[in-house]
Amino acid sequence: MKHPDDDNELFNRLEAEMAAESGDVVDLDKARAARSESADSTPTTSPDFRPDSHPTESADSDFDESGDAKPVLVDSPDRSGPGLLERVQGAKRLPVFPSWLTSWAAFVVALRWLAGHVAHTIAFHAVRMPLYVGKLAIRGPRGVLNSLAFVGRWAGDLEGEPLRQAAARRENAEEYLKLSRQRDRRVRLRGALTVVGAIVALILALYLAIGASPQVQLAVGVLAVWGFGIVGAPADKPLSTRAVIKTEVQKLTGDIVVKAMASIGIGQIAMAVAKGQDGIKFVGPVTREGPGWRADIDLPLGVTVADVADRRARLASGLRRPLGCVWPDADPNEHEGRLILWVGDRDLSKSGTVVWPLSKGGRHDIFKPIPFGVDPRGRAQVMPVIQHNMLFGSLPGQGKTSSVRVIASGAALDPTVELWPHELKGTGDLDSFAPISHRFVSGIDDDSIGYAADSLTLLRAEVMRRAAAMKKLPRDLCPDRRVTREIADKRSLKLWPLVAVFDECQNLFAHAKYGKQAGEDAEFIIKLGRALGVVLVLATQRPDKDSLPTGISGNVSIRFCLKVAGQVENDMILGTSAYKNGVRATSFRPEIDAGIGYLAGATTTPVVVRTAYLDGPATEAIAQRALALRKAAGTLSGHALGEEAESASGPSYDLLADIAAVVPETEERVWNERIAARLAELRPEVYAGWKGENVTAALKPHGVSTRDVAGTTDDGTRTTRRGIIRAHITKAIAERNEKPGAA
Repeated sequence: MKHPDDDNELFNRLEAEMAAESGDVVDLDKARAARSESADSTPTTSPDFRPDSHPTESADSDFDESGDAKPVLVDSPDRSGPGLLERVQGAKRLPVFPSWLTSWAAFVVALRWLAGHVAHTIAFHAVRMPLYVGKLAIRGPRGVLNSLAFVGRWAGDLEGEPLRQAAARRENAEEYLKLSRQRDRRVRLRGALTVVGAIVALILALYLAIGASPQVQLAVGVLAVWGFGIVGAPADKPLSTRAVIKTEVQKLTGDIVVKAMASIGIGQIAMAVAKGQDGIKFVGPVTREGPGWRADIDLPLGVTVADVADRRARLASGLRRPLGCVWPDADPNEHEGRLILWVGDRDLSKSGTVVWPLSKGGRHDIFKPIPFGVDPRGRAQVMPVIQHNMLFGSLPGQGKTSSVRVIASGAALDPTVELWPHELKGTGDLDSFAPISHRFVSGIDDDSIGYAADSLTLLRAEVMRRAAAMKKLPRDLCPDRRVTREIADKRSLKLWPLVAVFDECQNLFAHAKYGKQAGEDAEFIIKLGRALGVVLVLATQRPDKDSLPTGISGNVSIRFCLKVAGQVENDMILGTSAYKNGVRATSFRPEIDAGIGYLAGATTTPVVVRTAYLDGPATEAIAQRALALRKAAGTLSGHALGEEAESASGPSYDLLADIAAVVPETEERVWNERIAARLAELRPEVYAGWKGENVTAALKPHGVSTRDVAGTTDDGTRTTRRGIIRAHITKAIAERNEKPGAA
């Protein structure tokens, strides 16, 4: 049993403990008054005084009347940020006219589509005209009976019979008599009109049968058959079928978008919607753009476009649209939370074949971008070539080689371009370009692989030759030290564009004999040949570190990735962290999305592109036009003229090893000009004519930089010239061979 004094005893004990710990009880009012007097008499120098406070303020200003600390104002009460004029100047202006009215090319496309639509409709119904006439003739008698029945019902006022029967059932005599008298008046009038109409019709029929000309009889007969045929047509069987069946697509509205965004599993959006809010903010109204709808959306704080792109399949489910219709994109001109949601009317994979603009005629300037395809919104996408190198990658059968053919065709239509196609699977996909190519091979055997490896060796030497030739050009002719259209047209300089295509390049780089040197040569060409008019176009269906060296995949500037299997392959083609940033070619559907991929490097942000399709006959026709252009310009060479293939003479060489051989360990620092002379003595067939600048350019891809090195000339004068440190050479060899301690 609990004793009544237990609670009192507990409270007494707690009071004693508190008194022992806290000492005297402090009167807060007196303490505040004393502190105020102290503050008034002497300046505050206590550590609690804020450095950014005004010197005349007291420390007590940080506390309210109850003694608690006052909240610090973070945001200024004054208006800050851009003013009205700045905000208006930074506003986005919507176009006054639709895009098809502002672009002649777009207008021509729209007009061509309209003309095609009208022509198709006319042709469709013209072919079926005999069938329509037959249907009208068969339905004519039924139309006559329907017309007579209608006249009879009208003359007898049968449409009012249900009302009269209803009045009779209700035994409403007054209403029934009123309806009956109304019927009698109608029947008398309508009967008279019917008799008169019948007499007039009989007279007209006799006149048409006896007195009318054959032309009038034919015209009336056609009208009668047409009219009675229409009247006699069943309601569920129209006379004609539709020439074009329109796809009815639900209009995209804000409510639909909000519900769909709330269903994709982003916590910030779902929580806001659960509280009755939208969770997202529409920057502008949902508008029509191209063959679809566009919604500009500000996502919640901390949510990025990549988060939405990662859930594209869920978003398509929420919108109840096929996956190929839903394309969330970032706005490169805004912050990372600005989403451009574009929802197409049709699946991109079912939008029809993309016609290449240059497939029917004309020529191309390689210094201008090559038409490549269209994005989901129907906008044309192009591929710049000069000063770029390209990497294509995908699983087999996804349209990789077809995409490469588009680039090769664009290069072929410029007669100044020297084309080097290498098709390393032996299926003949690039055989159409053989008659116009300087070097050409198609095969997967060792000889074909060796030929491709020789091409890279020759290209490496060509890059070095061009570098020396560019340096000798006058500054006014070549101010930027890069090949231009004007320089390329001067045939005597031999600096015309050179485009080398290596399809299925994994068979070359993974080859046991040629792979290592081919990889080094390709990396050298990619790093230095860009400004010299030498372009590499590489395509692979096995993008891994063994078949695609990282020095190559990490330095190409334009990448096109179609369907791939996983994240590693995705990032090998599109670049590190592309998968993490939401650029995922793994989301494409096998076979269905063939020819659709992510294009990176040609635009500000990666964009989905459906490439133009060139089949075998179309490619052959383009190659024949290119052949005619080259014959007229006199630019055919090498394989196209039946000349014997040029080979990389002499054994393969290793530049780093050769330098290590000609620079002894006792010589810690050496000038590049002396290295060039020693290399020429070591391998004259390779290094003949080299100078100090050639050594500098050749070492750059290996990560070995030159610097000012002190030394003694032949006459004993001390001076400094560009040179290297031998330790840097041995370090580069060790890193390349992945043996840190190697010499």
